Amino acid sequence: MKQHFLYRPLVLLAAAWPSLATAEDWPAPLQALEKQGLTIHERFEAPAGLTGYAASVQGRELAAYVTQDEKYALVGTLVDAQGNDLTSDRLYELVKKPQDAELWESLADSAWIADGDDDAERVIYTFTDPNCPYCKKFWDQTRPWVEAGKVQMRHIMVGILKQDSPIKALSLLAADDPVEALADHQRGNEISTFKKYPRDYEDALAENHQLMQSLGLGATPSTLYRDDGKLSVMQGVPPADKLETIMGSPAP
Repeated sequence: MKQHFLYRPLVLLAAAWPSLATAEDWPAPLQALEKQGLTIHERFEAPAGLTGYAASVQGRELAAYVTQDEKYALVGTLVDAQGNDLTSDRLYELVKKPQDAELWESLADSAWIADGDDDAERVIYTFTDPNCPYCKKFWDQTRPWVEAGKVQMRHIMVGILKQDSPIKALSLLAADDPVEALADHQRGNEISTFKKYPRDYEDALAENHQLMQSLGLGATPSTLYRDDGKLSVMQGVPPADKLETIMGSPAP
């Protein structure tokens, strides 16, 4: 295996962030909400006799507030008399931040091809199909940062656009020098395809597809990056005013 080709069986993100207590530990209204699809993660303090619970549903974080008698629950955002949001920061710390860390680890464990310096101060993941012209355009956009050693792009290879996309993606992953093979392809040259591939490459490509689907992403390029410490997603070619945010600095 190449050093940049990191493959481990994928654990679905929904299962990777379990609630911190069993359903029997929650008040009855929360148990009812769990049956409706909510995952309860952790309890937190709230004003006016309420108890807050950080929860999520289909990857989206939300809060439930249980009354003092534990007979009723309210789902939504709690604000004070000045209109200050008392919910969002707690949800980020208790749900979104751990989920983002789990997601970043899953991206790191996927089958990607490095583009740029291993010592670059910024790492960005992008789902790339060999037949995607917009992936080529994004590759061109990123050259100043990559060539200056500021950013390493990690291309998570997928094959979803055309019938020969999977073969091309596998050929790049299995090339003797995947880094140069990808760069050569993005410069406009044909990919040297193979007839047979080791089974672990095929499994890795399938896991990449599964990861992309689990994130609800349907377009290439789809790019994940950290913005002020928070994980953000950009689908498609970023507009010029967004590119510097994704790359983390003005063009060198």
